[in-house]
Amino acid sequence: MRVAVIGTGVVGTCSAAWLQRDGHEIVFIDPLEAGEACSFGNAGSLSPSACLPVGMPGMWKKVPRWLLDPDGPLVVRGHYLFQSLPWLLRFLRHMRRAEVERIAAAMRGLLAPVFDCYEPLLQRSGGMGLIRRTGCLYVYSSREAASQWQYGTDLRRSLGVDMRDIGPDELAELEPDLKGQFRFGQFAPDNGSTLDPSALVKSIHAQALRDGATHLQEKVVDFDLVDGAVRNVRLENGEEIEVDAVILAAGAWSAKLARQLGNKVPLESQRGYHVTLPTPGVQLSRTVMAVETNIMINPMAMGLRLAGTVEFAGLDAPPNYRRADALLSQGKRIFPGLDGRDHSHWMGHRPCLPDSMPVIGRAAKADNAWMGFGHGHVGMCAGAATGRELANLVAGRATEVDLSPFRPDRFATM
Repeated sequence: MRVAVIGTGVVGTCSAAWLQRDGHEIVFIDPLEAGEACSFGNAGSLSPSACLPVGMPGMWKKVPRWLLDPDGPLVVRGHYLFQSLPWLLRFLRHMRRAEVERIAAAMRGLLAPVFDCYEPLLQRSGGMGLIRRTGCLYVYSSREAASQWQYGTDLRRSLGVDMRDIGPDELAELEPDLKGQFRFGQFAPDNGSTLDPSALVKSIHAQALRDGATHLQEKVVDFDLVDGAVRNVRLENGEEIEVDAVILAAGAWSAKLARQLGNKVPLESQRGYHVTLPTPGVQLSRTVMAVETNIMINPMAMGLRLAGTVEFAGLDAPPNYRRADALLSQGKRIFPGLDGRDHSHWMGHRPCLPDSMPVIGRAAKADNAWMGFGHGHVGMCAGAATGRELANLVAGRATEVDLSPFRPDRFATM
């Protein structure tokens, strides 16, 4: 069967690799090279523990203060406030405890098999060296400060996440360069990270090409639907590609195409920033999440990466690299000797839905089209599992993860 995979980020690439294991012919369609866009610049965390939604109980009280701080964790650019307001109101509705616990349970099911789902793909592509399984540290200025996040910690633990409390001595033993900066931490030993998220995706994509896939660097604009099935994918250059099935995994650019396939989805870009320091003068062995400042710090092949923040400004507004500069300033407060020379910065579009869960499932108007997008802050964590489950759906097999919480039609009444 000839399958068009729209998108060569982590979700599309992993989906194609899993589909090839069933013998399908793959046609990638994406104007970008593989592993660019969000898959290029994310924090690189591979975390079974990352099951909490973005919106947590009580967070709404902090939102007004954040919006007034141009360097805070959440910014909405003035020109985009009216357009983003309906999404933000829906987001607030998912902060109720019952909703948070429902979402966390669903996401835990999707994230738990992260390494099992990457392993066969990376073994085949020769990319296993890009994964490091050294756990993750969640760090706080004090045990008292950590108590503000106790609800989320308890919820994670109730879902089977191993979170071990550690004091300052053990924290300094695990990461000597954190000594004196944090007095309390939680160690998640089952977590890991990638040394280079773009290289990971490129490795899987390159193997897919060696296994017979093709990549058309074009933009999809429409579908030819006949009797409830996609027969052709129409490209911006006027070409039509005949297909037997479609996987829509175009990240933040998926909403328009999803609507053409019958699903109106409230997809937004939570624009994220990073800075990467090639010679930071700091040695870390694993990812570190500075919870109070909401910064993920990951030692990578190209240097130390600091990532975080959320900005609403749409897909077309230019980057505001003041957001990246703020990350660097916060990094220097964490590591007073941090060397910021020759650093690079980046902005990318996280595809986010107001309930912090992706869309995974069959399209409403096409029996041979499936969707996998909207993974928000956990695209690298959930990309391989999403690919495996989409391959199961295409094959008509039972899925190994309960996909009902992620169904595309859950927004039908919006």
